Amino acid sequence: MILEYKTNPHPSSSDLNPLWSAAWGAPAPASLAEILSRSLGHIGVYDGDRIIGFVNVAWDGGTHAFILDTCVHPDYRRLGIATRLVEEAIALARQKGAGWLHVDFEPHLEAFYRKCGFRPTAAGLIAL
Repeated sequence: MILEYKTNPHPSSSDLNPLWSAAWGAPAPASLAEILSRSLGHIGVYDGDRIIGFVNVAWDGGTHAFILDTCVHPDYRRLGIATRLVEEAIALARQKGAGWLHVDFEPHLEAFYRKCGFRPTAAGLIAL
């Protein structure tokens, strides 16, 4: 299996829907193109023409970047793809001049993100 990691591939929602549905249980956002146009960048992982992994690097327009929507199709998990996606996202944020890279995650993903180099920090969250 030869996988290709592409920076800013701008997949259509219909191309991303099989991955999104498998990973998140819902179709990709209809406004995906608009969302990605405001991002610092994003990475897609392809097996041939099929996108099987994705991460978005959003930003505040200044020094803070944020990893969002990291996902790998269930058929491709446990192969190091998510780790490589996060490494690519870190490199992209650094290359684009971000000073900080944030990620929010569910408790069961703490070990994964710590392995990727993220350290815990206090933060706040309010549901709107």
